[in-house]
Amino acid sequence: MKATDETWTTLKVLTWTTGYLAEKGVENARREAEWLLCEATGLDRMGLYLNFDKPLQDDELTAYRSMVARRGRREPLQYILGSQEFDGLEFAVTKDVLIPRHDTETLLGEALRQAPRAQTVLDIGTGSGCIAVALAQRLPQAAVTAVDLSPEALAIARRNAEQHGARIEFLLGSFFQPVNQRRFDLIVSNPPYITTADLATLQSEVRDFEPRLALDGGTDGLDAYRVLAAEAPRYLEPNGWLLLEIGAGQDKDVATLLADAGFDAIVSVPDSAGIIRVVGGQWHAV
Repeated sequence: MKATDETWTTLKVLTWTTGYLAEKGVENARREAEWLLCEATGLDRMGLYLNFDKPLQDDELTAYRSMVARRGRREPLQYILGSQEFDGLEFAVTKDVLIPRHDTETLLGEALRQAPRAQTVLDIGTGSGCIAVALAQRLPQAAVTAVDLSPEALAIARRNAEQHGARIEFLLGSFFQPVNQRRFDLIVSNPPYITTADLATLQSEVRDFEPRLALDGGTDGLDAYRVLAAEAPRYLEPNGWLLLEIGAGQDKDVATLLADAGFDAIVSVPDSAGIIRVVGGQWHAV
Protein backbone atom coordinates (compact mmCIF):
# COMPACT_ATOMS: atom_id res chain seq x y z
CA MET A 1 0.00 0.00 0.00
CA LYS A 2 2.48 2.58 -1.21
CA ALA A 3 1.88 6.29 -1.59
CA THR A 4 1.02 6.59 -5.31
CA ASP A 5 -1.63 8.20 -7.45
CA GLU A 6 -3.56 4.93 -7.26
CA THR A 7 -7.07 5.20 -5.82
CA TRP A 8 -7.41 3.27 -2.59
CA THR A 9 -11.03 2.47 -1.82
CA THR A 10 -12.18 0.98 1.46
CA LEU A 11 -12.50 -2.50 -0.06
CA LYS A 12 -9.17 -2.32 -1.85
CA VAL A 13 -7.38 -1.19 1.29
CA LEU A 14 -8.94 -3.96 3.36
CA THR A 15 -8.10 -6.62 0.79
CA TRP A 16 -4.46 -5.51 0.55
CA THR A 17 -4.03 -5.19 4.30
CA THR A 18 -5.58 -8.58 5.01
CA GLY A 19 -3.01 -10.25 2.78
CA TYR A 20 -0.14 -8.19 4.17
CA LEU A 21 -0.95 -8.92 7.81
CA ALA A 22 -1.51 -12.60 7.11
CA GLU A 23 1.95 -12.79 5.53
CA LYS A 24 3.37 -11.24 8.69
CA GLY A 25 1.79 -13.99 10.79
CA VAL A 26 -1.07 -11.97 12.25
CA GLU A 27 -4.09 -14.10 13.16
CA ASN A 28 -7.55 -12.80 12.23
CA ALA A 29 -5.91 -10.53 9.67
CA ARG A 30 -9.16 -9.39 8.04
CA ARG A 31 -10.81 -8.44 11.30
CA GLU A 32 -7.74 -6.56 12.50
CA ALA A 33 -7.52 -4.73 9.16
CA GLU A 34 -11.11 -3.60 9.72
CA TRP A 35 -10.46 -2.45 13.30
CA LEU A 36 -7.47 -0.41 12.19
CA LEU A 37 -9.44 1.15 9.37
CA CYS A 38 -12.27 2.00 11.75
CA GLU A 39 -9.74 3.84 13.87
CA ALA A 40 -8.32 5.73 10.88
CA THR A 41 -11.69 6.72 9.40
CA GLY A 42 -13.90 7.09 12.47
CA LEU A 43 -16.39 4.60 11.00
CA ASP A 44 -17.69 1.47 12.66
CA ARG A 45 -17.49 -1.88 10.87
CA MET A 46 -20.94 -1.48 9.36
CA GLY A 47 -19.86 1.92 8.08
CA LEU A 48 -16.92 0.29 6.34
CA TYR A 49 -19.21 -2.17 4.56
CA LEU A 50 -21.52 0.64 3.46
CA ASN A 51 -18.55 2.56 2.02
CA PHE A 52 -16.62 -0.18 0.23
CA ASP A 53 -16.31 1.88 -2.96
CA LYS A 54 -15.42 5.15 -1.25
CA PRO A 55 -11.79 6.34 -1.70
CA LEU A 56 -9.90 7.11 1.49
CA GLN A 57 -8.89 10.70 2.17
CA ASP A 58 -5.16 11.42 2.20
CA ASP A 59 -5.06 11.93 5.96
CA GLU A 60 -6.99 8.71 6.55
CA LEU A 61 -4.64 6.77 4.30
CA THR A 62 -1.58 8.25 6.01
CA ALA A 63 -2.85 7.34 9.47
CA TYR A 64 -3.84 3.88 8.31
CA ARG A 65 -0.48 3.15 6.69
CA SER A 66 1.29 4.02 9.94
CA MET A 67 -0.92 1.71 12.00
CA VAL A 68 -0.64 -1.16 9.52
CA ALA A 69 3.15 -0.85 9.52
CA ARG A 70 3.19 -1.08 13.31
CA ARG A 71 0.93 -4.14 13.29
CA GLY A 72 3.09 -5.70 10.60
CA ARG A 73 6.00 -5.46 13.05
CA ARG A 74 3.72 -7.44 15.40
CA GLU A 75 3.08 -4.60 17.81
CA PRO A 76 -0.10 -5.57 19.68
CA LEU A 77 -3.31 -4.19 18.22
CA GLN A 78 -4.32 -2.90 21.65
CA TYR A 79 -1.25 -0.67 21.90
CA ILE A 80 -1.91 0.70 18.42
CA LEU A 81 -5.57 1.45 19.17
CA GLY A 82 -4.71 2.54 22.71
CA SER A 83 -7.36 0.58 24.55
CA GLN A 84 -8.65 -2.83 25.60
CA GLU A 85 -12.02 -3.93 26.96
CA PHE A 86 -12.23 -5.62 30.37
CA ASP A 87 -15.41 -6.45 32.27
CA GLY A 88 -17.42 -4.33 29.85
CA LEU A 89 -15.23 -1.25 30.34
CA GLU A 90 -12.62 0.28 28.03
CA PHE A 91 -9.16 0.72 29.50
CA ALA A 92 -6.35 2.82 28.09
CA VAL A 93 -3.21 0.77 27.50
CA THR A 94 0.34 1.64 26.52
CA LYS A 95 3.60 -0.29 26.35
CA ASP A 96 4.03 0.50 30.05
CA VAL A 97 1.25 -1.88 31.12
CA LEU A 98 0.25 -5.46 30.49
CA ILE A 99 -2.73 -5.72 28.15
CA PRO A 100 -5.81 -6.84 30.14
CA ARG A 101 -6.88 -10.38 29.31
CA HIS A 102 -10.37 -11.78 29.54
CA ASP A 103 -8.88 -14.69 31.52
CA THR A 104 -8.35 -12.20 34.33
CA GLU A 105 -12.11 -11.77 34.63
CA THR A 106 -11.96 -15.15 36.40
CA LEU A 107 -10.03 -13.43 39.20
CA LEU A 108 -12.59 -10.64 39.33
CA GLY A 109 -15.48 -13.08 39.47
CA GLU A 110 -13.94 -15.11 42.29
CA ALA A 111 -13.21 -11.96 44.29
CA LEU A 112 -16.86 -10.96 44.03
CA ARG A 113 -17.96 -14.46 45.03
CA GLN A 114 -15.69 -14.84 48.05
CA ALA A 115 -15.71 -11.27 49.37
CA PRO A 116 -18.91 -9.53 48.24
CA ARG A 117 -19.03 -7.40 51.40
CA ALA A 118 -15.36 -6.46 51.54
CA GLN A 119 -14.78 -3.02 53.01
CA THR A 120 -11.08 -2.80 52.14
CA VAL A 121 -9.43 -4.15 48.98
CA LEU A 122 -5.78 -4.23 47.89
CA ASP A 123 -4.63 -4.87 44.30
CA ILE A 124 -0.92 -5.75 44.08
CA GLY A 125 0.70 -5.01 40.71
CA THR A 126 -2.25 -3.10 39.34
CA GLY A 127 -0.81 -2.34 35.87
CA SER A 128 -3.56 -0.71 33.82
CA GLY A 129 -5.77 -0.70 36.90
CA CYS A 130 -8.38 -2.91 35.27
CA ILE A 131 -8.89 -5.18 38.30
CA ALA A 132 -8.92 -2.31 40.80
CA VAL A 133 -11.34 -0.24 38.73
CA ALA A 134 -13.66 -3.19 38.10
CA LEU A 135 -13.70 -4.03 41.81
CA ALA A 136 -14.35 -0.39 42.74
CA GLN A 137 -17.31 -0.41 40.35
CA ARG A 138 -18.66 -3.75 41.57
CA LEU A 139 -18.03 -3.16 45.29
CA PRO A 140 -19.11 0.46 45.83
CA GLN A 141 -18.86 0.08 49.61
CA ALA A 142 -15.17 -0.84 49.45
CA ALA A 143 -12.11 1.38 49.79
CA VAL A 144 -9.78 0.14 47.05
CA THR A 145 -6.00 0.55 47.13
CA ALA A 146 -3.78 -0.30 44.16
CA VAL A 147 0.00 -0.73 44.22
CA ASP A 148 2.53 -0.93 41.40
CA LEU A 149 6.30 -0.77 41.09
CA SER A 150 6.14 1.25 37.87
CA PRO A 151 5.39 5.00 37.98
CA GLU A 152 4.40 4.84 34.29
CA ALA A 153 1.91 2.06 34.97
CA LEU A 154 0.40 3.98 37.88
CA ALA A 155 -0.10 7.00 35.62
CA ILE A 156 -2.13 4.84 33.22
CA ALA A 157 -4.08 3.27 36.08
CA ARG A 158 -4.96 6.70 37.48
CA ARG A 159 -6.11 7.78 34.04
CA ASN A 160 -8.37 4.74 33.78
CA ALA A 161 -9.79 5.27 37.25
CA GLU A 162 -10.62 8.89 36.41
CA GLN A 163 -12.19 7.82 33.12
CA HIS A 164 -14.59 5.49 34.94
CA GLY A 165 -15.17 7.63 38.01
CA ALA A 166 -13.54 5.09 40.33
CA ARG A 167 -12.13 6.40 43.61
CA ILE A 168 -8.94 4.42 44.16
CA GLU A 169 -5.85 5.06 46.27
CA PHE A 170 -2.76 4.49 44.12
CA LEU A 171 0.60 3.79 45.78
CA LEU A 172 4.05 3.37 44.26
CA GLY A 173 6.18 0.52 45.54
CA SER A 174 6.90 -3.20 45.69
CA PHE A 175 4.34 -5.68 47.01
CA PHE A 176 3.12 -4.60 50.48
CA GLN A 177 5.80 -2.01 51.25
CA PRO A 178 3.66 1.08 50.44
CA VAL A 179 0.71 0.11 52.67
CA ASN A 180 2.69 -0.04 55.92
CA GLN A 181 0.79 -2.10 58.51
CA ARG A 182 -2.73 -1.69 57.17
CA ARG A 183 -5.00 -4.73 56.83
CA PHE A 184 -7.50 -5.62 54.12
CA ASP A 185 -10.54 -7.84 53.72
CA LEU A 186 -9.46 -8.83 50.21
CA ILE A 187 -6.08 -8.91 48.49
CA VAL A 188 -5.90 -9.70 44.78
CA SER A 189 -2.98 -9.92 42.38
CA ASN A 190 -2.15 -10.93 38.84
CA PRO A 191 1.63 -11.17 39.31
CA PRO A 192 4.28 -12.13 36.74
CA TYR A 193 4.21 -15.92 36.30
CA ILE A 194 6.10 -16.76 33.09
CA THR A 195 9.36 -18.61 33.72
CA THR A 196 12.43 -16.67 32.60
CA ALA A 197 13.36 -19.42 30.15
CA ASP A 198 9.88 -19.42 28.57
CA LEU A 199 9.92 -15.68 27.84
CA ALA A 200 11.84 -16.33 24.62
CA THR A 201 9.12 -18.70 23.39
CA LEU A 202 6.23 -16.27 23.74
CA GLN A 203 4.45 -14.69 20.78
CA SER A 204 6.40 -11.71 19.52
CA GLU A 205 3.48 -9.42 20.46
CA VAL A 206 4.06 -10.36 24.10
CA ARG A 207 7.79 -11.01 24.15
CA ASP A 208 8.87 -7.89 22.26
CA PHE A 209 6.30 -5.33 23.40
CA GLU A 210 4.66 -6.04 26.76
CA PRO A 211 6.62 -4.99 29.87
CA ARG A 212 9.02 -7.70 31.02
CA LEU A 213 8.49 -6.59 34.62
CA ALA A 214 4.89 -7.80 34.35
CA LEU A 215 5.83 -11.13 32.74
CA ASP A 216 9.01 -12.56 34.26
CA GLY A 217 8.19 -14.75 37.24
CA GLY A 218 11.73 -16.04 37.77
CA THR A 219 13.29 -19.44 37.23
CA ASP A 220 10.13 -21.42 38.01
CA GLY A 221 7.59 -18.62 37.56
CA LEU A 222 6.73 -18.60 41.27
CA ASP A 223 8.90 -15.80 42.68
CA ALA A 224 6.01 -13.40 43.26
CA TYR A 225 3.76 -16.10 44.73
CA ARG A 226 6.33 -16.93 47.40
CA VAL A 227 6.35 -13.30 48.52
CA LEU A 228 2.58 -12.93 48.37
CA ALA A 229 1.88 -16.15 50.29
CA ALA A 230 4.47 -15.39 52.97
CA GLU A 231 3.64 -11.72 53.52
CA ALA A 232 -0.11 -11.47 52.91
CA PRO A 233 -1.15 -12.82 56.36
CA ARG A 234 0.29 -9.69 58.01
CA TYR A 235 -1.96 -7.54 55.81
CA LEU A 236 -5.22 -9.50 55.94
CA GLU A 237 -8.07 -9.03 58.34
CA PRO A 238 -9.28 -12.21 60.07
CA ASN A 239 -11.31 -14.21 57.52
CA GLY A 240 -9.81 -12.13 54.73
CA TRP A 241 -9.10 -13.57 51.29
CA LEU A 242 -5.98 -13.69 49.13
CA LEU A 243 -6.83 -14.45 45.48
CA LEU A 244 -4.17 -14.85 42.80
CA GLU A 245 -4.21 -15.29 39.05
CA ILE A 246 -1.82 -18.03 37.95
CA GLY A 247 -0.35 -19.52 34.80
CA ALA A 248 -1.48 -22.84 33.36
CA GLY A 249 -0.22 -25.76 35.44
CA GLN A 250 0.82 -23.69 38.45
CA ASP A 251 -2.26 -24.40 40.59
CA LYS A 252 -0.81 -27.18 42.77
CA ASP A 253 2.41 -25.31 43.49
CA VAL A 254 0.62 -22.09 44.42
CA ALA A 255 -1.97 -23.94 46.50
CA THR A 256 0.90 -25.59 48.41
CA LEU A 257 2.53 -22.21 49.04
CA LEU A 258 -0.73 -20.90 50.49
CA ALA A 259 -1.33 -23.96 52.63
CA ASP A 260 2.24 -23.86 53.98
CA ALA A 261 1.72 -20.19 54.89
CA GLY A 262 -1.35 -21.09 56.98
CA PHE A 263 -4.19 -20.33 54.58
CA ASP A 264 -7.21 -22.62 54.47
CA ALA A 265 -10.45 -22.91 52.49
CA ILE A 266 -8.13 -22.99 49.48
CA VAL A 267 -9.88 -22.66 46.11
CA SER A 268 -8.75 -23.44 42.57
CA VAL A 269 -10.94 -21.83 39.92
CA PRO A 270 -10.99 -22.63 36.18
CA ASP A 271 -11.40 -20.07 33.42
CA SER A 272 -13.86 -20.46 30.54
CA ALA A 273 -11.47 -22.89 28.81
CA GLY A 274 -11.31 -25.15 31.86
CA ILE A 275 -7.75 -24.13 32.82
CA ILE A 276 -7.20 -23.41 36.51
CA ARG A 277 -6.63 -19.65 36.44
CA VAL A 278 -7.14 -18.54 40.06
CA VAL A 279 -5.88 -19.96 43.35
CA GLY A 280 -6.73 -18.41 46.67
CA GLY A 281 -7.16 -18.97 50.35
CA GLN A 282 -8.76 -17.51 53.46
CA TRP A 283 -6.82 -16.30 56.48
CA HIS A 284 -8.37 -17.21 59.80
CA ALA A 285 -5.58 -16.53 62.26
CA VAL A 286 -6.07 -13.48 64.49
